[in-house]
Amino acid sequence: MKTSHSERIARALDTFRIELPSWGFSNTGTRFGKYLQPAAALTIDEKFSDARQVHQLTGACPTLALHVLWDLPSGIGDVDRIASLAASRQVEPGSINPNLFEDQAYKFGSFGNPDERVRARALEHARDSVAIARRLRSRDVVLWFADGSNYPGTANIRQRKRWFEENLAVLHSDLQGGERLLVEYKPFEPAFYHTDIADWGMALAFARAAGPRARVLVDTGHHYQSQNIEQIVSWLLSEGMLGGFHFNDRRYADDDLTLGSIDPYQVFRIFHEILFFEWESGRRADIAYMIDQSHNLKGKIEAMIQTVGYAQELYAKAALVDYEALASAQAGCRLVEAESVLRDAFATDVRPIIQDWRRTNRLPVDPLDAFRQSGYLERITAERGGRTSAASSYA
Repeated sequence: MKTSHSERIARALDTFRIELPSWGFSNTGTRFGKYLQPAAALTIDEKFSDARQVHQLTGACPTLALHVLWDLPSGIGDVDRIASLAASRQVEPGSINPNLFEDQAYKFGSFGNPDERVRARALEHARDSVAIARRLRSRDVVLWFADGSNYPGTANIRQRKRWFEENLAVLHSDLQGGERLLVEYKPFEPAFYHTDIADWGMALAFARAAGPRARVLVDTGHHYQSQNIEQIVSWLLSEGMLGGFHFNDRRYADDDLTLGSIDPYQVFRIFHEILFFEWESGRRADIAYMIDQSHNLKGKIEAMIQTVGYAQELYAKAALVDYEALASAQAGCRLVEAESVLRDAFATDVRPIIQDWRRTNRLPVDPLDAFRQSGYLERITAERGGRTSAASSYA
C-alpha cells in the first residue's frame, strides 16, 4: 500500500535539517562594497540570536555554521564563549570554516603558496580549526581555498597540487573523533587563470588523498553556466564522497542569491537525486545541508526564513517522486513517462501539506508572517541601528 502525499512529506520534513551561516546575518556585499542594514548582526551573540529566531519559526535549523576569523577571532580561546552562547540560544555550533583567503599573507595562496612559511601558517590555522571543531563537538570542517593564479606561466600547477596533498594529509591526521574534512571547489574568482581546486573532480582527488574522513562539498553557485550539478551530485553519491552542500542560487556565477530564487527546478532535481539514491540503496545519505547566501539587498532574517521555507518545499516535492514508476520507465526507455514522473512531483502544490505539518509540530503556519508580526525586527533595528559594521565578509 502506497503512503499518501501527506505521510511522505511529513516523513521527509521530520528529518530535514539545514544549517544556517553566521555570515548570512551580517552586513555583506559585492566586491564593490556593502549596503549596510541597521538590523544586521555584528556580534556572534547577535548572530546566534537571529539564528534562533529562524529555527524557532521553521523547525529545521538547529545549527549555526561558524567562521573562525569572523566569529572566533581569538581561535580556540573563544570556544567557551561560543559554547555558552549556543546553550543560551538553543542553537548548536555547526560547521567550522577556516579563513584561508583574507590575510595579506595569502596574496599568492595558502596551501599552494610558494613560500613554505605561508603554507605552514595556513596549515596551523586549519589545524586550529579542527581543534575548535572537536571542542565544540562540531563534525565538519569546511575547506575553501582562493588559491590559484591570474596569468599564464606564473605558477607551477603540479607543484601546488603536491603542496595541497601534503597539507591536507597532515590536517586529516589531526581528526580524532567524528570530525570530517569537506573540500569545496570553485572554478574561478578570485583566481581567473587557474584555480587550485576548480571542480568536483579536483576536490574528489584531494579528498581521497587527504584520507578516509574527507568528502566533497558542493556549493551550488560554484559552477559554470548550464553545468549539470545534479549529475555531479549523483556521481559523488555513487562514489560515497558527497559530504555536504552550500546552498544558494545564481544567475551568472557565485551570486550568493537566496536558494531557488532563479532556478528552483535545479534544487528540486538535486534533492531528487539524493532521495532516489536513498530509495535505491535503502540507506540514508550522510549529507550536511547548509546555506551559504550573503547578498546585501534582502533583509537578513527574512531572506533566511524565505530560503529555509523554500528548501523545505522543494525537498517535500522531491519526496513525492514515484520511484517505482520512475525506475520502470527508465528501464523501458519510456522517456516521456520518466520525465513526467519528475515534472508531476515538481508541479504538486505541497504548501497546504507543509502547513498541516507545521501545525502538527506547533510551528507558525506562515513563518515569514510570524516573524514580521513578532516585533523582533523592530526591536533589533532600534538596538543595532546607527552602528558602523567592522565585520569582515567575503564578496
